[in-house]
Amino acid sequence: MAFLLPNLQPYLQSQSKCKSKSNDNPLHQTLSQPKPTSHFLASSTSPVSSSPLATLQTSTSQQQLPKDEFYVNLGLAVRTLREDMPMIFIKDLNYDIYRDDITFLDPLNTFTGIEKYKLIFWALRFHGKLLFHEISLDVYRVWQPSKNVILIRWNLKGVPRVPWEAKGEFQGTSKYKLDKNGKIYEHKVDNLAFNFPQNIKPVSVLDLITSCPANPNPTFLWGYVDIYSSSWIILYYIYI
Repeated sequence: MAFLLPNLQPYLQSQSKCKSKSNDNPLHQTLSQPKPTSHFLASSTSPVSSSPLATLQTSTSQQQLPKDEFYVNLGLAVRTLREDMPMIFIKDLNYDIYRDDITFLDPLNTFTGIEKYKLIFWALRFHGKLLFHEISLDVYRVWQPSKNVILIRWNLKGVPRVPWEAKGEFQGTSKYKLDKNGKIYEHKVDNLAFNFPQNIKPVSVLDLITSCPANPNPTFLWGYVDIYSSSWIILYYIYI
């Protein structure tokens, strides 16, 4: 026994060293105890790429919005003008379809600003009731020669408050220009023409007016009438 113990001790120490080395071996740890992988973490940390189709659809929808707004306001403008013009001597206009810096033009006058524009039509209603026994405006045609332009051909008929009550007509064209949002920024009155009867007393200023049909061209060579025939409200001045 005394002989075996000294010889057994080195053997036991060598066995213990082998076990400790096997425990420290990384390959042994990997084979014996595999580590679990987290798929959730990998999926959560991966970058999310946006679809090119979704980006294209968003860009297209953003470009479509101004076009939709233009056509909505264009339809509203046409409908409002159809309703307002025949009632121009009865009630005020709907000014929602106009810009605040709207410009009104005829061959003799130019006014800028919504307040002046309102004043023009207030003056028309006032003088229409004051100077005419009967007055009305008929819309002959509404059309669009281009995308941003509305043209209206109208005819004004009136019976002035004078003893002979001579009925007269006053024809013209209103041209409305629209901006990219479908709002009216310019109103131009053109192609104005008088059409009065010939059986007027010689002493009347109406004798200066030659009966003439409406001219589709913006040129008028009527002698004395050239001084008076171009203004939007000159029809009322004749009877003052």
